[in-house]
This record gives sequence, C-alpha cells and structure tokens, in this order.
Amino acid sequence: MILFEPGVCQVDVATGQLKGATNRYVKTFRGLAGLYRDESAYQALIATRGDDVAYEVTDYKPSANGGDIIIGVTRMEPGKIGDEYFMTRGHIHARPNRPEMYYGEAGVGVMLLESPHGEIRTIEMRARTMCYVPPFWIHRSVNVGLEPLVMTFSYPADAGQDYDVIAKAGGMRSRIVDDGNGGWTTVDNAGYSGRHPSLVEDIMSRVD
Repeated sequence: MILFEPGVCQVDVATGQLKGATNRYVKTFRGLAGLYRDESAYQALIATRGDDVAYEVTDYKPSANGGDIIIGVTRMEPGKIGDEYFMTRGHIHARPNRPEMYYGEAGVGVMLLESPHGEIRTIEMRARTMCYVPPFWIHRSVNVGLEPLVMTFSYPADAGQDYDVIAKAGGMRSRIVDDGNGGWTTVDNAGYSGRHPSLVEDIMSRVD
C-alpha cells in the first residue's frame, strides 16, 4: 500500500478561500437560471450582475478513494432576488448514504435540508456553528445575512453530487425568504412536484 503524504491548507476567511486547494468551482448569477420564483427580478439582476460570482468553492481533494475525504471552503455573496435570499443550487450526494459536515466561519446563513420524501429541516449557520448533514438528505446553502457567508466543509471523497434530484421535483419543497422584519422564514415552493415513490425507493436503496 502506498501512503499519501499529509496535507495542509489554510482557511482565508477574508477572501472565503482555501489556500492550498487543488480545485476551484465558481457559479455566476447567470448560471442559476430557474432557481428563483421571481423571474422578472432574476432577469433584472442578470442585466447588471449576470457574470458576477454568486458563490465559489475551493477544495482540497487528495484522491477519489472511498476511505478519503474532501475538505474545502464555500463563499456566498449576500443579497436577494425579490424577497428570496441568494442560494446555491443544492444537491444530494451521488452516493446518497454519504454524510457531510459544514462549519460556519463568517456571516449568517441557513442550511436547508430535504429528505427524499419531502421532509424539511433548517439549521441557521453562524460563526462556530457546526452542521451535520446526515446521509440521504438533500441540502442547499442560503445566505440570509448582509455579509458574505463563509463555511468550511468536509465529506467523503467518493460521494459525488446529484443536482437533478432537485430540478426534477421543481426545486426544493421550501424556499427561504425575507420575513419582513430583517430575518428569514420558510414558505412553500408553489412549483414543487415531489418525487415519485420509485425514485425515492431508488435513492434510499443506494447504500454502496
């Protein structure tokens, strides 16, 4: 067996990046078409900020081996489209029985979680908040603060991401919106169609 060398990275909270990362993923506002319920407000934002970075992920991936882990940092811009806070696309893991951990570094956010059956959970993320995302839960990060949301994360290196599980259901069951008092609340997603029982059974049976 060949042993890997230990690795070291630094979390730069000011820039929201992992120094020493091996990968960088950027999503612009233009790349988030179809996520927000207020299409006219989304198009207005695209007209002025379409190519701006909505969120960025930098990570360190030693290997794709099942026993290995990925560590990284995600940074999200603050703001709203209509009354809906900026969010990531969200995903379930391609190997859905893999968990994930998030740790708040700066800003205020919400981890929106949904089970394949449509149950919703929300966890408010602040500095020094640690969130455990259990296996089989769909998850999405939402920035509900006035500053960039910066979080570190870690998950199994062979987990992968599946974005279609959200898109095929018309989004997640709940949306995170401004409550009118400077805070946030959840509202039903009118476009949500749910998942066919056969898809739910397929997701829950993937335990390799």
